[in-house]
Amino acid sequence: MSATSTVSPAAYQQVVSIAQQAGDAILSIYNRDFEVHNKSDDSPLTEADLAAHRLIVAELGKLTPDVPVLSEESATTDWAERQQWQQYWLVDPLDGTKEFIKKNGEFTVNIAHVVNGEPVWGVVVAPALGVTYQGGAASKGSQKTSAGGTADIHVGELPGSPDGWCVVGSRSHQSDEFIEFLTAFNNPSITSMGSSLKICLVAEGAAHLYPRLGLTSEWDTAAAHAVLIGAGGKIVQADTGNTLEYNQKNSLLNPFFIAAPASYQGVA
Repeated sequence: MSATSTVSPAAYQQVVSIAQQAGDAILSIYNRDFEVHNKSDDSPLTEADLAAHRLIVAELGKLTPDVPVLSEESATTDWAERQQWQQYWLVDPLDGTKEFIKKNGEFTVNIAHVVNGEPVWGVVVAPALGVTYQGGAASKGSQKTSAGGTADIHVGELPGSPDGWCVVGSRSHQSDEFIEFLTAFNNPSITSMGSSLKICLVAEGAAHLYPRLGLTSEWDTAAAHAVLIGAGGKIVQADTGNTLEYNQKNSLLNPFFIAAPASYQGVA
């Protein structure tokens, strides 16, 4: 089934503002002294996550009251109800909790518009870095906004041999499968990055591939996936090569996947 967006371009720009407001709310906590507790109480990390969640859910409810919202912090909607959704907002109010704790800035606010299983538009805000990515098929392109202004982004050209590849790896989640994946390349450059910024690096042509051969949830990837599609890329399941889809099953876990330019068919 083809995906058709029912959210206007003007509304998408309001969602960008909502994501940036959530980022500001997170920074107000991030920039002050706090202790980290591995508890589900009102610890600073939980406070930041919930502050962003509450703001996003409230504002999306005002903007598009007929579009459901699925957030990591309220992911309790039964599959029997979710499978009836033709469209919804998929939200990770604070992606990159380990990066938040380390204070390295590599955490994001992710909001995606998913229609019939496809992320048609998304926004990824990295508040500590002052960077916003937005776009998708619904907006016929993707952009990056930073201190230098706003510019269109596009995936890079792939090398024609096993030489010269740049592969994104997670600083927190390097698996044996990832290390095995790298054996197909000749001395690839490895770029480590936190949160959904890994997918965004592929979208802006700063890296060729991001293989995620470990578990993630759908809210971790959908917004950046949309940006990648708008920039000429794709995310495919690592074992089948099929397109990564959303809200197709009871579980909200993603299969292992590879984010890459649309032309990627494996290493030559």
